[in-house]
Amino acid sequence: MLYPTLLNPNRAGKQAEELRNQLRHLIIGQNEALDQIIDIYQMYLVGLTTPGRPIGNFLFLGPTGSGKTRTVEATAEALVGNPRAVIKIDCAEFQHSHEIAKLIGSPPGYLGHRETHPLLSQEVINRHHTDTVKISFILFDEIEKASDALWNLLLGILDKATLTLGDNRHVDFSQSMIFMTSNLGAGEMSALMRPKLGFQAAKRECPTEVNEKLNAKMSKSGVEAARRKFTPEFLNRIDKTAVFQPLGSPELRCILDLELGQVQQRILQMPIGQPFVFRTTEAAKAFLLSEGTDLRYGARHLKRALERFLVHPLSNLVATEQIRAGDWIELDYDGGGRNLRFSKIGNGPAGQSTTGPTADQEGPTCANSAKAAFHGILKTIGQSGQGGSTLLLPKA
Repeated sequence: MLYPTLLNPNRAGKQAEELRNQLRHLIIGQNEALDQIIDIYQMYLVGLTTPGRPIGNFLFLGPTGSGKTRTVEATAEALVGNPRAVIKIDCAEFQHSHEIAKLIGSPPGYLGHRETHPLLSQEVINRHHTDTVKISFILFDEIEKASDALWNLLLGILDKATLTLGDNRHVDFSQSMIFMTSNLGAGEMSALMRPKLGFQAAKRECPTEVNEKLNAKMSKSGVEAARRKFTPEFLNRIDKTAVFQPLGSPELRCILDLELGQVQQRILQMPIGQPFVFRTTEAAKAFLLSEGTDLRYGARHLKRALERFLVHPLSNLVATEQIRAGDWIELDYDGGGRNLRFSKIGNGPAGQSTTGPTADQEGPTCANSAKAAFHGILKTIGQSGQGGSTLLLPKA
């Protein structure tokens, strides 16, 4: 007698799980959107996507700085190895109907017909295909700012995966992931985070975390704002809608580690050939977080703080040759004023260059995301020289 075997439909395949792990190392605090991308990608891998339609149509809602555009770039980076493989259409440039000619080209008989190169031609959308991954990533950024003509143009792309250009050539989008981002509902979300009336106003003057109940309210406000803005036939063609939540202190701490690692990569790739390594103390991290945390602006505010207090001073130190190739620099904060203290704690071999990415060394938070590449640099440079010099820069 045969007994039925219980199956687990929630388990993803090996390739989909690898993509999930890569995305969660690149994107912090937005697991809902990542899971939706994984679901569509799994369907694509086994060949169960709807024939004659794009691989997936995604609408990402949420406040500025929450990672909507970065999620699309991270997906391209994980699948084809290049975050710039995304074909980005800035919808703020298409607020008038005649500007659609930039996307499809001018029809015959119109001025500039032969000089206009469509942004959505087959050659353009297939440009970043690789031998193993034949997927195009198309992003319509801030879709709510576009004219109705662009929305109508998208109806055929989202439903039939086809587009007719001005010269009657047809473009196939069946191997494309189409993403649309929007800040619709951001005002309502901000009001929920920072109420100005009632007993909750005093409690949430400077919130750093978002609970599940508040997440549900913000998701609802984002979806309702989209329904008020877009027509039912447009929304009916979207496969997945994700509302990005504002980033709290734990998420920003993880993002800080990732951003520090990206700054180190920029240092190692400097064209002047003076790579060096820096490490950041917990006090310096706390200072950067305090200066870079603002729920209204999300991760972009943190990036601006890094540019102001870290990148600009480092550029001055390199330009004045206070930092040379192979040096080991420590960033600290002593609580006095609004400056970071830069100290040279190791001198590398003169003129020695290093290769490979690195990230922040210490701090247990988000270790898998931020420390993955640092070990190679430490092996190359090492900590030599005990007597270091302290470089205290004025306020940036």
